[in-house]
Amino acid sequence: MQMGEGVEWALHSCLNLAWAEHQAVTARKLAAFYDLPPAYLNRQLQALARAGIVASTSGPRGGFRLARAPEEITLLDVVVAIEGGREAFRCQQIMRDGPGGRSDVDYRRHCLVSQAMSRAELAWRRELAAQTLADIRDSVEEKHPDAPRMARNRLAQPAR
Repeated sequence: MQMGEGVEWALHSCLNLAWAEHQAVTARKLAAFYDLPPAYLNRQLQALARAGIVASTSGPRGGFRLARAPEEITLLDVVVAIEGGREAFRCQQIMRDGPGGRSDVDYRRHCLVSQAMSRAELAWRRELAAQTLADIRDSVEEKHPDAPRMARNRLAQPAR
């Protein structure tokens, strides 16, 4: 399974917003943090806003901030906001056209390949749902105690 780069960008942006201490940060500043294209990152941020993960404020002091506490935002929330909620594996029921296949059977329920893939995806989604932005934030701060201060300083700089 391969996710688009927007997921990584969105997760890092949410982490930086967690350290921004409820201050609105522009997409341009968030993009400059990692030298990302602002227009593309803005699309990811808009997807996060539609999902209720970030809030957007317009105007001279506008930008993005977390809409919920980091403890209430799971990694799965961000992945689904960016990638959508579709299943990674979609059984096309090709067994219908194979030897002994029948058109009246729902092979999504009977195919062992489909069942194995569904179990794997469920485990993946459970793992992402079990980790919050706060968990990642806390782990980063434990390994790199200066990270919040450095992020706030970098976000306070004028965008390029």
